[in-house]
Amino acid sequence: MTLRCASGQAGVEWVIDARGCDPARLADQATLGALFDGIIADLTLHVVGTPMWHVFPGAGGITGLCLLSESHLAVHTFPEHGALCLNVFCCRPRGDWEVEALLQRAVGAIEVDVRRVERSYAALSALIP
Repeated sequence: MTLRCASGQAGVEWVIDARGCDPARLADQATLGALFDGIIADLTLHVVGTPMWHVFPGAGGITGLCLLSESHLAVHTFPEHGALCLNVFCCRPRGDWEVEALLQRAVGAIEVDVRRVERSYAALSALIP
């Protein structure tokens, strides 16, 4: 299945910070893989290829990236601070979703800040000859 951003179509990006998370879950790749699966299911996204993971040595965290036909999903964890940064970019319009509840269940987040950024490409496409 191929999905493309239509000219002028608005997409949405979520920039999410979670704090008070369980450090052990933030350092567990299987937990983060399940988090990705939950986000993909909740937003009906389509994965392209295989998610990539980098596990930092020692008490370091994990960085994960999932290429989507809609754009991308990325996570960076900081177990030493009990924190997680998540970015979801979807070039199709989407309503709000229960990301706070998902992060509470997945990593034990106590505080979740969600910034929703609406993306529009119509103005830019009008400038391109």
